[in-house]
Amino acid sequence: MALPLPRPASRRPLECLVAGDVNMDLLVEGGLPLEPGKEKLATDMHLTLGGSSGIAAHNMARLGLRTAFAGVIGNDSLGRAIEEWLRAAGVDLRALRRHPRRRTGMTIWHGRGPDRAGLTYTGTIDLLSARDLPDSLLARARHLHVGAYFLQKRLHPGAPALFRRARTLGLTTSLDCNFDPEEKWDSGIRRVLAHTDVFFPNEDEAARLTGCPTPQSAARALAALCRVAVVKMGAEGAWVVSAGEEFHSPAVRTRVVDTTGAGDTFAAGFLLGFIRGATLRACAQSGARAAARSVTAIGGTTAFLPRR
Repeated sequence: MALPLPRPASRRPLECLVAGDVNMDLLVEGGLPLEPGKEKLATDMHLTLGGSSGIAAHNMARLGLRTAFAGVIGNDSLGRAIEEWLRAAGVDLRALRRHPRRRTGMTIWHGRGPDRAGLTYTGTIDLLSARDLPDSLLARARHLHVGAYFLQKRLHPGAPALFRRARTLGLTTSLDCNFDPEEKWDSGIRRVLAHTDVFFPNEDEAARLTGCPTPQSAARALAALCRVAVVKMGAEGAWVVSAGEEFHSPAVRTRVVDTTGAGDTFAAGFLLGFIRGATLRACAQSGARAAARSVTAIGGTTAFLPRR
């Protein structure tokens, strides 16, 4: 029999508090290969909301979750664009902080079709700390989600205590790690997972964290560290493992335009069900539907904008 899952605290104004990275994404098509001293012409470009946590927060709100975002932006035009993007989706921005000197971060994604390489200017992306998430803020929410853990260097020292505080205050918790730019695959993450209800690595990240040869075995190893391990595999679906329950959830087939933010959107859809008390299978199906919607347009949030 499956282990009963915790129920997030009810009767709070926010269903999910998302904390972590946010930036703008510039997606550039064509013009490859780049060569020093030569100027190439791009065939298309898109400027859109980026960052694992920012994309997740935006799409959660568009899916109907009462969502707030805690992060740091610069006092510049890109920061103002981020505010407008999130506010238009209905995200509560009272915990979004402006840094007076550091510029807002940006990622440039360059490639053709769904396959892209990214170059990130960190800017304000890694300035969030546990002090930006006081008990008074946590107590307003039912669930805490942190994305792009490995990018959040200032959050690392206080992250285990933050997740422990959230649990004590009655919140459920989730974590997405993203790729570790330093490729150390540590940064205290295992101490955070001890207080994490749902962990969302992709198959490459899960393999690097565990050394396991398959997504299924990696999910099993990670489920020993947290409550529920969800290893995302893109078009191959996801493996979900918790104490007493283990299954593969298939992806929803659709025409793929761009995969930017699909994993973050899977997490958003999964948490839509999780926070509202759905079974793990229903949560995974909700995540798959959200991810399938995400990949039908360029950028991580475009498919969730109102249709004109």
